[in-house]
Amino acid sequence: MPSERLLREVRGGKAELLGPLLDSYRNYLRLLATTQIDGKLQARISASDLVQETMLGAYRDFEQFRGDSERQLLAWLRQILINRLHVFVQKQVLSQKRDVRREISLDDLGGALARSTANLQAGLLLADQGPSPSAQVMRRENAVRLADLLAEMSPNYREVIVLRNLRGLSFDEIAEQMGRSSGAVRMLWLRAIDQLRERMETDEREAPA
Repeated sequence: MPSERLLREVRGGKAELLGPLLDSYRNYLRLLATTQIDGKLQARISASDLVQETMLGAYRDFEQFRGDSERQLLAWLRQILINRLHVFVQKQVLSQKRDVRREISLDDLGGALARSTANLQAGLLLADQGPSPSAQVMRRENAVRLADLLAEMSPNYREVIVLRNLRGLSFDEIAEQMGRSSGAVRMLWLRAIDQLRERMETDEREAPA
């Protein structure tokens, strides 16, 4: 896989490839960040800003990474992301003397990120739809590719999948958040899932043997 090859080359001394290596996980990290920034935080931080902070930290501290596989690299990047989110909440929210224990549970942020990661990696994006995903999609490394495919979809399709399948909201809750009727949201979600399935199937057909 290209990312595994990049990682080996970076570990072998080609520091100029570190930027492209980290950038290959930008969509994956942005999707995970999006699942953590709910309405209470959206006015204060964006997923893109959180991911940028994560990437900068990873670039600066890469010498501290001791792993040699993509699985270990992803775990390291996720830990940096959650650490950055912790720091942001502490600085931006605690400094305003708010009762954040009622608003945002710092202890829960790590667990929520872990659950979102598990959902993405297990292919639960399609859990509400008929047959299980193919073995190609179920493989762990496809969590990254799945995030890339979602990034290519329209904002409305991507949002409804994130809200339904990663955040676990009901159609009524999504309707309120998106300013649509529950029936319209359900139809939007079905169309989004159909498009994602088609893109996954195309991706699988075009993948190297």
